[in-house]
Amino acid sequence: MKHAVVFAAAFSLAVAAASQAADPRAFTFSIVARDAATGEMGVAVQSHWFSVGSAVPFAEAGVGAVATQSFVDSSYGPLGLDLMRAGRSAPEALAGLLAADPGREVRQVAMVDAKGRVAAHTGAKCIPAAGQETGDQFSVEANLMENDKVWPAMAKAFREAKGDLAERMLAALDAAQSVGGDIRGMQSAAILIVKGTSTGRPWADTVFNLRVEDSPEPLKELRRLVQLQRAYNHASAGDDFTAAGKLDEALKEYAQAAKLAPQVQELPYWEAVALASNGHLDEALPIFKSVFAKEPRWAELTPRLPGVDLLPKDPEMLKKIMAQAGK
Repeated sequence: MKHAVVFAAAFSLAVAAASQAADPRAFTFSIVARDAATGEMGVAVQSHWFSVGSAVPFAEAGVGAVATQSFVDSSYGPLGLDLMRAGRSAPEALAGLLAADPGREVRQVAMVDAKGRVAAHTGAKCIPAAGQETGDQFSVEANLMENDKVWPAMAKAFREAKGDLAERMLAALDAAQSVGGDIRGMQSAAILIVKGTSTGRPWADTVFNLRVEDSPEPLKELRRLVQLQRAYNHASAGDDFTAAGKLDEALKEYAQAAKLAPQVQELPYWEAVALASNGHLDEALPIFKSVFAKEPRWAELTPRLPGVDLLPKDPEMLKKIMAQAGK
């Protein structure tokens, strides 16, 4: 009964939303997918439309993911998630929302739920080339494409790609572009991935939430941002291990962060701070020296840290650290 009430309420909201003017014309290609190994779910998208990431992708940990595009009705995102959270499968959720939408023939929508069930819809009035292909726990969809090779190429690339969900979804986007992509060209891209199980803390359940709003090479920039996010994720894991007194594990995480983003001096700087604060000054000093040589501003910052308990209030320690900058 509870699910029926939620379903009916969603229909009412969908009808109201459909009676309003459509949201952004996100003519685009996208992929909605779930990783069978980790349970992660998400959406990746590229378009010749400004800030496509603000219109197309929706996802919630433990619930599902939705891509709504073409002549966008953004209510498909939150309403689809509401229905899946209430126990409806992705096919049931999408069918119900389409039934309540008089503008369904200009919509292109895909959903995946936390059990990997997939549904997709391409309206008859989506601008050609337009189409979709669904597979095991994924759907690829595209409209206003240069040709009808785009979505088959995406599906093939996703099936064959190695790596985690983000890497496989990026491979699908690259494949779409390689066979023609959006007939208008490229402008923006986004990737949103959430964990398979909810902790009740959405900020902790988001694996990637990255957008390229306006770029001549949005897919290349999106890949750069994904790699940078990976680096910061490793750095954060290193901090957690350091705080727990697990230095060997921390050093492995910090090394991986540095490998992924060697140009970012902030990552090794905070590694050095964490090490020094946890009784490992000898390991920290050469890191401080390297950072200070490349970015002298970090040396200017360092004396401020003891006063806010980010370094011990130890004058001798601070003197040794500052000596690495020749001060």
